[in-house]
Amino acid sequence: MSIFAGMSGVLNGVFGASVTITPDGEAARAIQAVFRENPVTVPDGDGREIVTVLPVLSVPRDVEASLASGTVVEPGNGRTYQVVNGLPSGSPADDGFTIYELEEIDP
Repeated sequence: MSIFAGMSGVLNGVFGASVTITPDGEAARAIQAVFRENPVTVPDGDGREIVTVLPVLSVPRDVEASLASGTVVEPGNGRTYQVVNGLPSGSPADDGFTIYELEEIDP
């Protein structure tokens, strides 16, 4: 058992909100997750670095099986996204987060 066990539940309770997900072939449902738009630096066509925003969804591992590439995500900000990629957060806790990269789509 890790000393971090249970922390994702606490963080999800404090920073998370209801997010609607629609996995491929399934009905839409609400989950508790943390949605963020993180600034990232990427090179432009001329080799200069520019700052853009990368939307991500942090989800407790017990929910992650429902979030495959292409799952539609509606975090309540008026925009619709789809899951591009999932990455473990690096937490050693069994109940840690999985972080999903999102891309905005037309609803």
